[in-house]
Amino acid sequence: MAEELTYEKAVKRLEEIVNLLEKNEASLDESMKLFEEGTKLAAFCNKKLTEAKQKITEINKD
Repeated sequence: MAEELTYEKAVKRLEEIVNLLEKNEASLDESMKLFEEGTKLAAFCNKKLTEAKQKITEINKD
């Protein structure tokens, strides 16, 4: 069973990807894979933050 991705886990993995890319040690192919993974994680985090903001807005309306 795959572990559920949380916002915190996604941010941690994004930090790891940034560090790996900044080291400039990965091959071009590996860098592209990391970049693609990072892009997906960033979109996931953005979605989670948007959902949280909407929920807070709804709570404040009540």
